[in-house]
Amino acid sequence: MKVDVLVAEIGSTTTVVNAFQGINTNEPVFIGQGQAPTSVLDGDVRIGLQGAVDDLRNKLGTETLDYEEMLATSSAAGGLKMTVHGLVYDMTARAAKEAALGAGAIIHNVTAGKLRRTDLAKIKEIKPNLILIAGGVDYGERETAIYNAEMIRSLGLKTPVIYGGNIENQEEMKLIFDEESGMKLYIVDNVYPKIDDLNVEPARRVIQDAFEEHIIHAPGMEHVRDMVGGPIIPTPGAVMEATKVLYECLGDLIVLDVGGATTDLHSVTDASDEIARILVSPEPKAKRTVEGDLGVYVNMNNIIEVIGESKLAEELADLDLAKIKESYQAIPKTPDEIRFVERLTKEAVLRAVERHAGKLRYVYGPSGRTTLAEGKDLTQVKYIIGTGGALTRLPHRIEIMQSIAESNHTGLNLYPGQHARILVDNDYIMASLGVLSRRYKESAIKLMEKSLQTKFIK
Repeated sequence: MKVDVLVAEIGSTTTVVNAFQGINTNEPVFIGQGQAPTSVLDGDVRIGLQGAVDDLRNKLGTETLDYEEMLATSSAAGGLKMTVHGLVYDMTARAAKEAALGAGAIIHNVTAGKLRRTDLAKIKEIKPNLILIAGGVDYGERETAIYNAEMIRSLGLKTPVIYGGNIENQEEMKLIFDEESGMKLYIVDNVYPKIDDLNVEPARRVIQDAFEEHIIHAPGMEHVRDMVGGPIIPTPGAVMEATKVLYECLGDLIVLDVGGATTDLHSVTDASDEIARILVSPEPKAKRTVEGDLGVYVNMNNIIEVIGESKLAEELADLDLAKIKESYQAIPKTPDEIRFVERLTKEAVLRAVERHAGKLRYVYGPSGRTTLAEGKDLTQVKYIIGTGGALTRLPHRIEIMQSIAESNHTGLNLYPGQHARILVDNDYIMASLGVLSRRYKESAIKLMEKSLQTKFIK
């Protein structure tokens, strides 16, 4: 049997391969999925990749499985580890952080101002895949970014560096990160070119390109190019790519991905005119937040703590929670385990939205009460989309996502309203379609329509 495209999602523990047929026709089809344990720790990611392809072949009932090309997303080898260094935290450091998160990075350290010895020690300990240096609006402050660049060079790392700060420093950066430094330099447009102006998309694109270029040097990933001929981008970055394509088709939306270890929330939406007028600081149109403490398996106990053990016991009084916690292994199997995980998932969704969304704040002064808005305005969102294992497989996934609007008790949170439609990535292929959209955008859109079971109005 021959298929057009395989898209591999190389995770830290599992590698999934999705197969697509008719990719250059008007009727592309998702034909199946295979999976196997990821083999980075065995020193060669190809073992897990081949295992997932073999699993897919068995499921399709074919003796041979040939493919035209393979694309990939990866969160293996620690994913895309980054450190981010700016001038003022609320301005350039935050803008640089937004750029990195939106590209699918896992941010291990953010600093503002001149790097201290403790900061430098932390960078050496983290061993990031990429370092992003920002700082200074265009034609503004220059010294901090130059100082930080010189300090980072002095560490003797071979880590690639992206510079997205004051345009006046670009030539200086080329001198600091010369060939002798052994640190490849990427220069992008300033992420914060002037006050209250975020410009994160150019940096996001280069972060993903740099990741693709350098991920193949990660332990166990050196031979990945023997099988994967197309783009390799960070898995969360691929979900963001899919979210941005969906925005073009559907309008303002959020995508929730509740996993075993983390909960990711992607939004593509503009603030309403009313909120934009009172917004304290700018927000990116496309924003990603990742909650490392909200996972329904690895971080199960964190969520139980957030809910409160006594409250959970009261809500699920007819269940033996101690027994469930002991037996539950990543994927809930019994009706009792499913009810337990649904409650955890609901809490993860509500807390992730609470942290991602902005809120209204009242300030009292000599002229009376003034209303200000802080953070991301989600009130214009028309669609709430669920992806990931929990929100594509749990029986009450729709009700869980509907609870977002219902939880805005004070009316001060800038949440999606009751009018927002709930959609589910039924085939659980959103990350694959994000990377597929890089080469086959129209086919990716048609496959999204099928998975979400809705017709896009062009």
